[in-house]
Amino acid sequence: MPYVEASVRSRQFVAAAREVMQRDGVAATTLRAVAAEAGVPLGTLQYVFSSKEALLRAVIEDVVEEISTVLTGTVELDRGLAHAIRQGLTSFWSELVADHVKLQLMQGELLHYALRKPGQEDMASWQYRRYVTVLTDWCREAAVNAGERCALSYDRLARVMLAGVDGLIAQYVCEPDDERARADLDTVIGMLVASADIRPA
Repeated sequence: MPYVEASVRSRQFVAAAREVMQRDGVAATTLRAVAAEAGVPLGTLQYVFSSKEALLRAVIEDVVEEISTVLTGTVELDRGLAHAIRQGLTSFWSELVADHVKLQLMQGELLHYALRKPGQEDMASWQYRRYVTVLTDWCREAAVNAGERCALSYDRLARVMLAGVDGLIAQYVCEPDDERARADLDTVIGMLVASADIRPA
């Protein structure tokens, strides 16, 4: 087998793990199944990820990076916080939620798996801290770039934003209805902008 750098292998294995998890579920995913999906011997996978939990953390980090890329890559962060929230959450929904039920189901399963797995509870809190950190930094950058201030702390705004969107995702996964979901998302966006009470710094 030709030599492949560990960083390249890591990305390949994370992609394979995401495929297996979305198809079979997180609890049923094994390193052997991921190795088969990636087309490599089990030992090659274990050289990069020695345990399922290590692989799950890499998958979570990959998902967080994907979300961050959507928010920063599709949003004009110099037009104010309200604009960023509207544009960012709309882009996030279009690119990562609508017609991506299995992806969202996988993210929820990652959380519940960690909470139910003895000794892995910290992975669940770490997952949410990563989400909140990304959203906090993103909101702060949008406000600062536009010379604005927010009535809420940026981390509180991020947590409330995450809670609102998570609730909409749960409803969408249970009953995908694009028209209803977009209308509800617009309502959540309006609530977030109103609560932020954005003003000139």
